[in-house]
Amino acid sequence: MKNALIMGAAGRDFHNFNVYFRNNPQYRVVAFTATQIPDIEGRRYPAVLAGELYPDGIPIFAEEDLSRLIRDKEVEQVFFSYSDTPHEYVMHKASQVQAAGAGFVLLGPDETMIKSSRPLVSVCAVRTGCGKSQTTRKIAMLLKDMGRRVAAIRHPMPYGDLARQAVQRFATYEDMIKHECTIEEMEEYEPHIQNGIIVYAGVDYGAILEQAEQEADVILWDGGNNDIPFYRSDLEIVVVDPHRPGHELLYYPGETNFRRADVLIINKMDTAPAEGVEQVKANIQQFNPDARVVEANSAIHVPEGDEIAGKTVLVVEDGPTLTHGEMKYGAGIVAAEKYGAAHIVDPRPYAVGSIKATFEKYNHLDRVLPAMGYGNEQMAELAETIDRVECDLVVSGTPIDLGRLIKTNKRILRVNYDLEEIGSPDLKEILKDF
Repeated sequence: MKNALIMGAAGRDFHNFNVYFRNNPQYRVVAFTATQIPDIEGRRYPAVLAGELYPDGIPIFAEEDLSRLIRDKEVEQVFFSYSDTPHEYVMHKASQVQAAGAGFVLLGPDETMIKSSRPLVSVCAVRTGCGKSQTTRKIAMLLKDMGRRVAAIRHPMPYGDLARQAVQRFATYEDMIKHECTIEEMEEYEPHIQNGIIVYAGVDYGAILEQAEQEADVILWDGGNNDIPFYRSDLEIVVVDPHRPGHELLYYPGETNFRRADVLIINKMDTAPAEGVEQVKANIQQFNPDARVVEANSAIHVPEGDEIAGKTVLVVEDGPTLTHGEMKYGAGIVAAEKYGAAHIVDPRPYAVGSIKATFEKYNHLDRVLPAMGYGNEQMAELAETIDRVECDLVVSGTPIDLGRLIKTNKRILRVNYDLEEIGSPDLKEILKDF
């Protein structure tokens, strides 16, 4: 029996444990480490999920403790189990692990994917913020229009009580309230719910799949954080972003998705530079020439857009897209400029608490406020920051109705954005063939 440690971020790490380690007598998992998401360390992976080999559960530490944990707990192998990280970063972590004496391991798709009894379509991306969510929404509606019963299973975001969050089903807005969802979770679940698509998420993705299969003809894997699908896909669709050309070859495991894809969607062609589009196309031709390629725009619309013209505005964007997605802007900035905002406010001088700390950590941000909301306290700090900003309007590029979720003294205009394919093939053709 080898002592193992799993490096994670409250998602892939728990899945890898469940499918590879939970009943595996060859390993003893002595700890998880956590990063990327605020305040998720200091918990335990509960015994009710860990299984008979772990009657006391498994402790979760901050990743800053990694070298010490390897020494103190005599760890022999460290399993890197989170995503959306530069290749160089992964190897720095490997070097740190090996310097402490342990082996560094990446589990592969065949070791971690679960097979469904239903046809399964997966939607992933090469980076956070490519437009995967709008793609997933479109595919769900196309399948629904074809008469299929669809269940979307979302990449995990279990930041609360892990035992209670083992299997979560979302069919109404009230379900999100009941499960005390964060802003990040609501951004992904709410659009599906509005379209009448049932969403599953949680911690135990074997149990989640079994339940979803009872009410669906087709399972739609709604991937997140550019991770590899948790399920064996019959059709792998991957979104690439020509605003970040070359990133499809520079991040883990985004490059894995890029090379595996059956279908590659080049999104945001209406706003991306021509040279970025050409670089992405060249990389597809070199590294995945057999993939079917769909070209698409990310169409942006604000119902009250005429109110933006000539105004001073604060732009709020999807949090993960700006933070570990490393984008400087999103749909909110595009909308503000499209509708003629006179000035876009720098929110940094007005930030408070954890929002201020977010700007300090992600110092590439200047004209946008990331919609951070990992818990009630951070949501309150987000609202206070918005209240403090001197502006006429707030333009919200998040996928949720931010004005319903937080109360501020500002009028919030919501940006809508949808996938619009250009020419052939389009997703309807591809799904019909499938």
